[in-house]
Amino acid sequence: MFENLKKALDKGKEYAFETRDKIEKAAKEFAKENNLTKEEAKKLFDQWMKKSEEARKKLEKQVVEIQKSTISKMNLVTRDDLKKIEDRIKKLEGFHKSPASPKKKAVARKKVVKKPIIRQRSGKR
Repeated sequence: MFENLKKALDKGKEYAFETRDKIEKAAKEFAKENNLTKEEAKKLFDQWMKKSEEARKKLEKQVVEIQKSTISKMNLVTRDDLKKIEDRIKKLEGFHKSPASPKKKAVARKKVVKKPIIRQRSGKR
């Protein structure tokens, strides 16, 4: 019985990345070859499905970690970084647009031109 259990676990590892249909087919074949009851076959199938899901999640987690590491090494900007920068820009634009203190309008000054003084001459010469 221990040998059959070992074989079952090994098969479960093989089928860790298989689809549900393939796992079900393999479990049925394994149950038939080893004269398992329906309950035992169901438990075996459930174990293989559980192992498959765990392996899938573990692989997904590893892929995400590798992606993060690669992005970090490439010095790329993440979405979170970009969002922070965009928020900061919006905040700065808000400061630029809102009048903190009313500016005095420049008053156009007229240029004063000095006119030469013209003296009138008297009629004598």
